[in-house]
Amino acid sequence: MHRSSVPSDSFSILFTLKSCTHLQNLTVIQHLHAHIVKIGFSSHVYVATSLLYAYVLMSFENARVLFDEMPERNTVTWNTMITGYSRSGDVESARAVFEEMPVRDVASWSAMLAAYVKNGNYVQAVAVFRDMMAHEGLRPDQVTLGSVLTGCAHMGSLGLLAGKSVHGFMAKNGWELNVELGTVLVDMYAKCGFVKTACRVFGLMQERNVVSWTALICGSAQHGYSKEVLSLFEMMQNAGVRPNELTFTGILTACVHTGLVDEGRKYFKMIEECGLEPRIQHYGCIVDLLGKAGLLEEAYEIIRTMKFEPNIVLWGSFLTACREHKQFGMAERVIDKVLSMITPENNGGVYSLIADLYVLGEKWDEAESLRKLMLKENVKKARGSSFIRSW
Repeated sequence: MHRSSVPSDSFSILFTLKSCTHLQNLTVIQHLHAHIVKIGFSSHVYVATSLLYAYVLMSFENARVLFDEMPERNTVTWNTMITGYSRSGDVESARAVFEEMPVRDVASWSAMLAAYVKNGNYVQAVAVFRDMMAHEGLRPDQVTLGSVLTGCAHMGSLGLLAGKSVHGFMAKNGWELNVELGTVLVDMYAKCGFVKTACRVFGLMQERNVVSWTALICGSAQHGYSKEVLSLFEMMQNAGVRPNELTFTGILTACVHTGLVDEGRKYFKMIEECGLEPRIQHYGCIVDLLGKAGLLEEAYEIIRTMKFEPNIVLWGSFLTACREHKQFGMAERVIDKVLSMITPENNGGVYSLIADLYVLGEKWDEAESLRKLMLKENVKKARGSSFIRSW
């Protein structure tokens, strides 16, 4: 079209921008940007906003320059910039843009809420949702509710009240319990420990996908409902739903909680049978399971033959099992390797564990040297704590 000297209009530019954005080609976007300026469309708000979105995905520095230079902005422009700051992890700047907006729509509130959830500030996300609900004429959409329920799930019991309020809003307004909203509700209730409620919501869902099944399986495993997890997995298979990596993490976690060694071996083997690659978390579960059962040789062989390098968490699980079963000989094989992997971020518990193992093996000099090193480097083992609330 350009070579034929056919003049461009806003529609042809917008569709070309959309295609370039899908291609994720920054060089082409920049060339197109130069062409847009040359033919006088840089001040066109829809074209500029589409270009801004492309830069947000590929070059946020360029996006910020373009946003500052735009003579006219609409609500979509502001929302795009909030999303851009969220993607870069700068929530404070996202909030500053949000506060500066002359007009906010539901998408604006949803973008700000999602920014807090994405960056782990779940309490603030719930606060944004409450502020939104206080504005007359604003009605949350599925994106808004999905984001706030995700935040509630991560908050555990602290987010349960807000999550139940959202659920009540959905029921009161006759919202359909579709697969997306049903899944986040199941995930929230399960993570908060209300597994029976999660099961009831799951039973009401007309459609379920692998994420829905996995949310219930992992939530049940997290709270020790191991037999129920295995039953759910069998039901999932009968329903013809193919598991994913996270599904097997939940199943193996359930096996660890109940000490189901044979079942754990079976499901660990099933990962590859389902066309999946075992991940580090799967190896961590099976090593933990075998280690707690005292099958240290088998656990060691699994670690040794892994397709990728084991991390210090995996070795720490193995050494913990060696200490529990008083098998210093097994631990001695890997102590030097583990010591070479220690960093300032992971040293406290590992140093203490290895010192205990040296005492177990009556290696008094090594234990004393390690204790002195801990004092010299001011290494402190993080103390465990728990919080119990009666309902």
